[in-house]
Amino acid sequence: MRANPRIGVVGLPGKWSTETLADAVEAATGMRLVIDMSDVALDLTAPGLLYGEHDLCELDAIIVKKISREYSPNSIDRLELLRVAEAKGVRVFSPALSMLRLIDRLSCTTTMANAGIPMPPTSITEDIGQAQAAVQQYGSAVFKPLFSTKARGMIVVDAGDPEAERIEQIQAFHQRNPMMYIQKKMQLPGQDLGLVFLGGEYLGAYARVSEGSSWNTTILHGGRYAAAEPDAGWVEIAQRAQGLFNMDYTTVDMAETEDGPVVFEVSAFGGFRGAKEGLGINIAERYVDYVLNKLD
Repeated sequence: MRANPRIGVVGLPGKWSTETLADAVEAATGMRLVIDMSDVALDLTAPGLLYGEHDLCELDAIIVKKISREYSPNSIDRLELLRVAEAKGVRVFSPALSMLRLIDRLSCTTTMANAGIPMPPTSITEDIGQAQAAVQQYGSAVFKPLFSTKARGMIVVDAGDPEAERIEQIQAFHQRNPMMYIQKKMQLPGQDLGLVFLGGEYLGAYARVSEGSSWNTTILHGGRYAAAEPDAGWVEIAQRAQGLFNMDYTTVDMAETEDGPVVFEVSAFGGFRGAKEGLGINIAERYVDYVLNKLD
């Protein structure tokens, strides 16, 4: 490996976490290359993965902070492009196939279910009648798009609402999301936790604390970060969950319920701000050190 490896950062130019990671790469290597995947082109005649004057297949490594502003099937297409760079010997952190399995909520869920990871009661169906039955079973249900972040596109349907109103809500959701992902709305203690892992090593946890009347704890909806110290049982569950996906950096979202701790998801692009504000860790610097050690 060359003395100053060439490392690019895939992310959202101008966004705090992307620029923070690019700062850490530049401090360690002298190179700064922030890659917006919407401007990348694949040339199969070379083959080359072209971004302006750069061929990404000539880099030593690519760290993916964010593949797109919002998750969608197009996000998967962008990760497929990175597989070309991987095939040419570029180390991608985390591996493209690992991130592919996590962007799709259904893929993440079925993988964890098959491994016996505790999760909230969940129904997945294309049938509106089955969706109505799930709402009746759960009492209150959260309908989640298969591709979404920060609770975007999610709706809550309550069994106590008038039937016509429930059906209208479900039909409207179904039009946008033919495969409906339906999860029992859990009674949470006003917070959920993000457990942070780097190279499979547990670094600590932070809490997302709900503010006001919002049903979810995301920062987008007014939540805030705080310190957290989950017990060993929580860490063991999170360790098993993240270990299913071979991620270099991730966070595991968990919460306490009346049935014990459950996992909501393993993140394809673990957050930096929660680690900074809740844990006091500069995860960007830690991540770059980890990448450099892997390249040695």
